[in-house]
Amino acid sequence: MFVDTAKVFISAGKGGDGAVSFRHEIYIDKGGPDGGNGGKGGDVIFVANSGINTLVDFRYKPELKAKPGSSGSKRNRHGGAGEDLVVKVPIGTIVRKDDEIVADLVEDGQTVIVANGGDGGFGNAHFKSSVRQTPRIAEKGEQGETFEAELELKLLADVGLVGLPNVGKSTFLSVVSNARPEIADYAFTTLTPNLGVADIDDTSLLVADIPGLIEGASDGKGLGDAFLRHIERTAVLLHLVDVYTDDITSAYKTIRSELSNYRLDLSDRPEIIALTKTDGLDYDIVQMQTNAVRAVAGDTPVYTISSIAHKGIKEVLRALSQKVIESRQLTEQINDPSEQIETISLNKSKIAQAWCVSRAEENGKVCFDVTGKKIEKFARRTDFDNYEGVNRLRDILNKLGIAHDLRRKGADDKSTIRIADKEFTFVEQ
Repeated sequence: MFVDTAKVFISAGKGGDGAVSFRHEIYIDKGGPDGGNGGKGGDVIFVANSGINTLVDFRYKPELKAKPGSSGSKRNRHGGAGEDLVVKVPIGTIVRKDDEIVADLVEDGQTVIVANGGDGGFGNAHFKSSVRQTPRIAEKGEQGETFEAELELKLLADVGLVGLPNVGKSTFLSVVSNARPEIADYAFTTLTPNLGVADIDDTSLLVADIPGLIEGASDGKGLGDAFLRHIERTAVLLHLVDVYTDDITSAYKTIRSELSNYRLDLSDRPEIIALTKTDGLDYDIVQMQTNAVRAVAGDTPVYTISSIAHKGIKEVLRALSQKVIESRQLTEQINDPSEQIETISLNKSKIAQAWCVSRAEENGKVCFDVTGKKIEKFARRTDFDNYEGVNRLRDILNKLGIAHDLRRKGADDKSTIRIADKEFTFVEQ
């Protein structure tokens, strides 16, 4: 079964908790802290695999969950890291989180961490210092990244076959490649995209047969626009038009209109036109139909072919090969890093340390919200049932300058501070 969209719940592993422990051995009085650190949670990793061409497996396995890290223990024993979850997906898979692209896997073997496991918490041995001989602080393991993801498959092909139903797309694909799509003399024979490799001279073309479009497809009519997404990544379109069509210019314009009305406007994609089923038809009629299409197609090349009789096939494949080369070269030039405009931005370290303080009033109660990647990470790892741990967080607020900004914005000792959904008073009561 071909499936090109799926929703999954992705959950990376939680980090293990750090341990609070002190050495208890005979003949050793007042043993020092020896609580070990927790292990890191497992990541969720996607790997593009050329042997897969559908997302159907994710319909039956909607939850992808990595293993949590183990907690630390006494005698400085650190917890083991959680096992990563490695997930194989088809080439061309896009992973989205809240409409934002998390990963776009376009090459065989490409590996992307789509959800990071949480860091393990430090045990109390980590906090020992010359002024803190018996720390009773241990951090909680951080939660792994968790979110609902939308998976979308967009076929990666050199050539996309488009045209009205029953114009000969599947027949063309079966002749130029080893693909064996279903072929019959009625509309919508092809209900799922088919891929085939066409060899020409010293090169090969990956060709995708896109299910037939009709007028209004971009608005959901017929098979709808579900398969138009597979045209988005093709380098060149081969637009097939049945030479027996009464109003051949209207047939051509219908598909061009649907490409233009699609949400990404595919009408600017490089195109070659081929009039199909020309075997057995008088030359004058074929020429008349060809001239009619050329009159509305502008500079777009127009060929005449017969897939059954293998006429004109090599000429079309050679033209497609040249168009694909030109299209790929243009794409490389556009994406050339040396041609990009230089931008100035903060480095990752500076961004991580940034924070913001805002004052909020809810039901007559004044609170102060603190946000920022680094300080929120500290808050998530704090054990709020341990007063020493909370006091450590207060110390961090001082060291980062956040406490000063809180007072400047009106916070007093009894004010409620909120960080990463955790609440505590500004100063220990």
